[in-house]
Amino acid sequence: MFNFRQDFIRFAVGKKVLRFGEFKTKAGRLSPYFFNAGLFNDGESLRSLSQFYAQAIQAADVPFDMLFGPAYKGIPLAAGTAIALVEQGRNVPYCYNRKEAKDHGEGGSTVGAKLEGRVLIIDDVISAGTSVRESIDLIRNSGAVPSAVVIALDRMERGLGELSAVQEVIKTYAIPVIAIATLTDLLGYLQDEPEMAEYLAAVRTYRDLFGVDDEPV
Repeated sequence: MFNFRQDFIRFAVGKKVLRFGEFKTKAGRLSPYFFNAGLFNDGESLRSLSQFYAQAIQAADVPFDMLFGPAYKGIPLAAGTAIALVEQGRNVPYCYNRKEAKDHGEGGSTVGAKLEGRVLIIDDVISAGTSVRESIDLIRNSGAVPSAVVIALDRMERGLGELSAVQEVIKTYAIPVIAIATLTDLLGYLQDEPEMAEYLAAVRTYRDLFGVDDEPV
């Protein structure tokens, strides 16, 4: 039903955004794969990526009224997703925040549509959760309601405790996190691609060591 998840993994591999080998994470772990959404850095890639975000949002069927993109990575993602949603028949407003509030001109700490109603946060990944926390505080302080967070890839990997960064967000803020694809989808892709078989065992081992269950919390 949700073939776009496998399509997204294939797309990310093709663009070398998702690579395999040995990479050191911020936690000091040696990961057999690395995902860098910053490498979706041309018009064609951004268009395709935005379409995947729109598909994930439609599939999740979460009610929302507008999009919010946390500066800086979330800005093009929110704008691109808004365009992709129009192509799927839904027009919604979007806005993004400034790193520093502007005290001249139109002023304020956000650019674009007014933050109101149910707000969908569009970001690339959730690592420490700092961006999500700041976004939720800004949305709530504006009188709006955070509806969900949408990310490209959920690594489904434990943080400092037993929960993943995604699970921490779900538990702390009581809102869903929607991922275009997860580690489970990545493993499915590796199983279905014979030329990727050499990486399958390493990713499975990494999941066994540091992974979390599929259930959110």
